[in-house]
Amino acid sequence: VVAAATDPDDRVSGRGYAILRQAGIEVEEGVLATEAERDLAGYLTRRTKNRAHVTLKLAVSANGKIGRRDGEQVMITGEIARRQVHALRARSDVILIGVGTVINDDPDLTCRLPGLEDRSPIRLVLDTHLRLPLDSRLAKTAREVPVWIATAAAQDDPCRTALAQCGVEFIASDAHDGRLALPELLEDLAARGLSTVMVEGGAKVAQSFLDEGLVDRLILLTGESVIEGDAVDAPVSRQTIPPAFRPVASTTYGADRMDEYERA
Repeated sequence: VVAAATDPDDRVSGRGYAILRQAGIEVEEGVLATEAERDLAGYLTRRTKNRAHVTLKLAVSANGKIGRRDGEQVMITGEIARRQVHALRARSDVILIGVGTVINDDPDLTCRLPGLEDRSPIRLVLDTHLRLPLDSRLAKTAREVPVWIATAAAQDDPCRTALAQCGVEFIASDAHDGRLALPELLEDLAARGLSTVMVEGGAKVAQSFLDEGLVDRLILLTGESVIEGDAVDAPVSRQTIPPAFRPVASTTYGADRMDEYERA
């Protein structure tokens, strides 16, 4: 028997190997261990760190920007690269953004690849004071694809009642200096059996996850377009990868490039 990884769950760890060996079966462990750990990263992080595994995905323009400050939408990457983002969503348990991105962009945050529509992840919004618009696409579709809000708002906040009537669910979170406690939120998600979170923005949310050392995997999609004027700097680009990360893959999709890094 050839095995790639050992289950870190103390209840079962190594027992299967022992049973096989006692029966006279040869077992070789650690074959393609690195690849297996990458494929099982969500489960392994949940088991060993008691939190969900975090992938930060950013689309960055050729001049290192991720959008405009006035909220005007710009296309940074082409259609082929955007399809890869939908595939990433289909492999995630949760997709996370800040409420500012909802207000500015009004995204769907679903997987719209043919045949994978039912793989759309839970859509989680960081919204300390419940500013999510009732007429947003997320609120309007909360009964079709789950929408959760992490918030520090009071239980009797009238906005909570209105959003709940749309089908939105809530995760009570602590806030420090106006920011939600991200480590505790990831622990809460893990306790609910959720292993993988993809953070899609915006810039402040991405920077918060980076600052707190909570990003396990980083995916940068770099387009050839340039965002002029009053634009938002990317919290990280290919030229400014934090030293804690190492490159693991680079792929081109038309004129766009996708680089993947993981925490060393």
